[in-house]
Amino acid sequence: MSTIRLTMAQALVKYLAAQRIEIDGQEVALFEGVFAIFGHGNVAGLGEALYHVQDTLPTFRAHNEQAMAHAAIGFAKANGRKRLMAATSSIGPGATNMITAAALAHANRLPILLLPGDTFATRDPDPVLQQVEHFGDPSISVNDCFRPVSRYFDRISRPEQLLTSLPQAISTMLDPEHCGPATLALPQDVQTFAYDYPEAFFTPKVNRIRRPPPDAYELRQAIAALQQAKRPLMIAGGGVHYADACNALAEFAKARGIPVAETQAGKGVLADSHPCAVGAIGVTGSAAANQLAEQADVILAVGTRLQDFTTGSRALFESNHKTLIALNVGRFDSVKHQALSLTCDALAGLEQLDEALVDCCASNEWREQTETLKREWAKTVHQVTADQGSALPTDAQVIGAVNRQAGNDTTVVCAAGGLPGELHKLWQCSGPGSYHVEYGFSCMGYEIAGGLGVKMAKPEREVVVMVGDGSYLMHNSELATSVMLGHKLIVVVLDNRGYGCINRLQHATGGAGFNNLLQDCHTVEAGAPKTDFAAHAKSLGCEAESVSGIAELEQALVRARAAHSTYVIALDTDPLPSTEEGGAWWEVAVPEVSEREAVNNAYQGYREAKQRQRH
Repeated sequence: MSTIRLTMAQALVKYLAAQRIEIDGQEVALFEGVFAIFGHGNVAGLGEALYHVQDTLPTFRAHNEQAMAHAAIGFAKANGRKRLMAATSSIGPGATNMITAAALAHANRLPILLLPGDTFATRDPDPVLQQVEHFGDPSISVNDCFRPVSRYFDRISRPEQLLTSLPQAISTMLDPEHCGPATLALPQDVQTFAYDYPEAFFTPKVNRIRRPPPDAYELRQAIAALQQAKRPLMIAGGGVHYADACNALAEFAKARGIPVAETQAGKGVLADSHPCAVGAIGVTGSAAANQLAEQADVILAVGTRLQDFTTGSRALFESNHKTLIALNVGRFDSVKHQALSLTCDALAGLEQLDEALVDCCASNEWREQTETLKREWAKTVHQVTADQGSALPTDAQVIGAVNRQAGNDTTVVCAAGGLPGELHKLWQCSGPGSYHVEYGFSCMGYEIAGGLGVKMAKPEREVVVMVGDGSYLMHNSELATSVMLGHKLIVVVLDNRGYGCINRLQHATGGAGFNNLLQDCHTVEAGAPKTDFAAHAKSLGCEAESVSGIAELEQALVRARAAHSTYVIALDTDPLPSTEEGGAWWEVAVPEVSEREAVNNAYQGYREAKQRQRH
């Protein structure tokens, strides 16, 4: 057997560079590159190894470890989980900074290869700089915190362990059911240890995504239920995107007159102009989708994990006379909510349902109701997103302005606060790829870094990041990275002077305004400073301006589209209003006992709402 002597780090990057994947009949590199912030735990081993493979596995420098991992995750999501990136840091705060990103990837079922440095396997120099010592277990390091937020975890304590662990990590990230972050903790000394690796280990490999077909019995059950349906509804989740099933779902629904509602991850499966598209579902759903969900007799949920925002905390589908079919590649998701399980790839499942249900269609009354509700919701969206000439516009009005300026080549990116809910309700999608919102983990600070990842994945698209002042202040450093790498973003900063979304929730649950809006926080007598976001963005190398009102915003968006570098637009917005139309109940626990009458009233409403939950 021919061998090649390499350090563990050299073998790792050589293997990653040899990985390929087939997409639409074309072979491309599986890994776009590696985001890296070097420290003493990875610079001499992995850093030296990466230096020699820059032509085949580029290294990208970032400014924050969490943010660089967010960018890598955004890249994978924008590529439909078919192309990946890795992220490496030193042991210590660099590693722990990435744990939040790992949790985000885990919650959203998105792949990223995390390569944190680790303490010495030999323990000769212990305790080393940044080492957190555990008095009763010296085998533990901070990297063990990655275990609960990784789909695959290993600590490479000997260089030959790569031979078994690295293929498993990549297999996990490409598995449609178990997809998520894989973490390989790399002790800094082991990174530098040499081993005679088999040359065959580095043979280029073309990876392919599995498409498991449906079980015959489960398929018959689903077909029988759909054949009896008079008022069917489909819910499209993120799995439809990842299975390349958007066109199949669009054709399936149109042929049978079945309305389609979308989750946050599923939004964009259908263009808003599709006759069966009835908008978002659930807590942040359209009035059309939610009314149809309440009245439907059979619901076919495709590629969704049916989280609380989709189901209205299990109260939107409260009727026991409703049949729920969960078509999902993951068994864990397909058996939720007492559903009829159809565990399979979304495209494979839809294709077989399509063949079996040629003569199946919704009733004429249901089609007419769908058309009426769709028209009524379109009028509502137009009204709430129109420019009212206010000095402090609402989030909805800002969304309307950005949406009107967006072309078919635009992808909107967002993550946390009130904006994702308003976008879910109100953004009019041009089709797949036009909507990228991280809401599985609702992670403040994802927006700008995630937008960078989207732009790296789809450089031909105009990427518009919508972000509140709170998230911007948490993570903005990758603006400088976007300028450095030449990946242009348009960033719209909505400054409502605080955490407006949680302030509204605080009031909705009977609480008093406290510690959310800056005016309600503990401050010096002069109050919290007014941040000049445009000046800050300019200091990071961006083009930027501050505007007032919707008319000025629309003019600025034209200038931003014409710009060649990242362009930041900041404007003040009203923190109080949100779109009242549409929506569904969301369970947020309210105190049973309080001295405030408003809280007691909210608790009574909470108890009444819980009676509608389906268990």
